[in-house]
Amino acid sequence: MQGVHIIGTGSYVPKRVLTNFDLEQMIDTSDEWILSRTGIRERCLADKDEAASDMAYQASLVALDDAKVPPGEVDLLVVATVTPDTPFPSTACHLQRHLGASRAAAFDVGAACTGFVYGLSVAEQYLRTGRYRTILVVGVEVLSRIVDWTDRNTCILFGDGAGAAVLQASEDTSRGLLATFLHADGGMADHLIMYGGGSRHPISEEVLHRRLHFLRMRGNETFKIAVRTMIKASLEALDQHGYRVEDVDLFIPHQANGRIVEAVSKRLGIPDEKVFVNIERYGNTSAASIPIALDEALRSGRVKEGDLVLLIGVGAGLTWGSALFRW
Repeated sequence: MQGVHIIGTGSYVPKRVLTNFDLEQMIDTSDEWILSRTGIRERCLADKDEAASDMAYQASLVALDDAKVPPGEVDLLVVATVTPDTPFPSTACHLQRHLGASRAAAFDVGAACTGFVYGLSVAEQYLRTGRYRTILVVGVEVLSRIVDWTDRNTCILFGDGAGAAVLQASEDTSRGLLATFLHADGGMADHLIMYGGGSRHPISEEVLHRRLHFLRMRGNETFKIAVRTMIKASLEALDQHGYRVEDVDLFIPHQANGRIVEAVSKRLGIPDEKVFVNIERYGNTSAASIPIALDEALRSGRVKEGDLVLLIGVGAGLTWGSALFRW
């Protein structure tokens, strides 16, 4: 079996910044209220002409350049998103066209905030078996298009962005991606959901009137489940390889909510200096959250050769999962 290595990363966030003070002018809220409950100070919003594939393209260019891999050498393109350019074809196909990655197979993964971890797991299988050599995995979201800007409990949380990683097969199995673990529980599908726009509730006047084309979230229940499942996924990944929590050099969780990240790290006993957090600048960018954080961690020197790095995600579905790396 081949080893799996991340050889390049990239990220992109839109230029428009929406601060908590801006939100004070739009809804009944305050900077203090948002910051104390979420840890978010601002988030980036896509331009009106900016779609998911546009942001994915920008992040992918950076990742491919970092990896020194031309688009024509990519064998597979996996895009994790719940805000695609179009219901079909996939955002991955739009991205393939933008990049000129003509030899690559391409498809989307829909696992919401756990999407990038799911994408890594898909790539892992193809690389370990030798089916493909080079895979580009992208997490991208334009959540500003599905947020109800009149709902102060949800609109304060989300932002737009994209992150990408180039993975390659290698003879070196002593480091790289050690394992991925994926889970789902459809019994909790209604905890975080957008009812409108699919085959059950296609777009209609009634759907628009009932505002079913916006995401809905059961916040308190989701908070508790997110903490529980992220702890479970962390311990599962470490136990499988005989590691302890204290062996982790950097913990990169999905940036769902500052209080969730704090609760998980405290219960696991991970000190603050080992937890990467950037939610104050971007909010919750769903599938883009982990790859943006990973790219920033690498570029800021937070990850060094030999480090044990743990990625954890939880999202709508409900889905959750983990990816463990020896860098």
